[in-house]
Amino acid sequence: MSDTLRPRAALRTAVVWEVLQDALERRVKATGRPALDVLDTGGGSGNFAVPVARLGHRVTVVDPSPNALFALERRAAEADVADRVRGVQGDAHGLFDVAERGGYDVVLCHGVLEYVEDPAEGVRNTVAALRPEGVLSLLAAGLGGAVLSRALAGHFKEARQALDDPNGRWGTGDPVPHRFTADQLSGLVEGAGLRVGAVHGVRVFADLVPGGLVDTEPGALDALLKLEAAAAEIAAFHSVATQLHVLGEAPGAEEA
Repeated sequence: MSDTLRPRAALRTAVVWEVLQDALERRVKATGRPALDVLDTGGGSGNFAVPVARLGHRVTVVDPSPNALFALERRAAEADVADRVRGVQGDAHGLFDVAERGGYDVVLCHGVLEYVEDPAEGVRNTVAALRPEGVLSLLAAGLGGAVLSRALAGHFKEARQALDDPNGRWGTGDPVPHRFTADQLSGLVEGAGLRVGAVHGVRVFADLVPGGLVDTEPGALDALLKLEAAAAEIAAFHSVATQLHVLGEAPGAEEA
């Protein structure tokens, strides 16, 4: 994993990064092009965009925050990939005002879907940005993780509210408008015309383990990273993950 994602941040990104890196490698082999065109919607300061650019790919980051885009520019320069990273101000709703329709080999939609008014439309927009046989990396808030965290904090009524609410919200003070189950996310991806290639649970344990233990116990971080990786593909753990990651694969030109 890139050193830009370590050490503590690795607990939040390691599983997604490994899956994404493998998907990028497969697209390089399939296309015969060493440099892919990647779109990162809501990519912020470049947590994924910069490491992807360091692999040699061209990345366009769309984000509504000027401050995040300024941080992205600085981060890309520090990583010596400024020529491969382009930041533009925009959002998922008006994506094609600033991005090319059907112009990308891989599209990242991380931490965006839970905040858009219509998640199905949000997924359709990201899919429309893909080239034939392109790949969508979709990361969104998981329902089960929120229910579990509220219950463990002693907020049992809020946990039940999140469980019963159609959007997975635990109350009026909940800052997250939408949470999803693995089946719901997979359904959105398939409904937009993609095949679900893989589903992973993200931060299954990381948000439950005391930070002091991970920071002070020798070898604890690496052991927890390995545990997260091992549990990520097991469907039973998807129901308690803080986030869910779905990899969607677009049909070829002839299939479409």
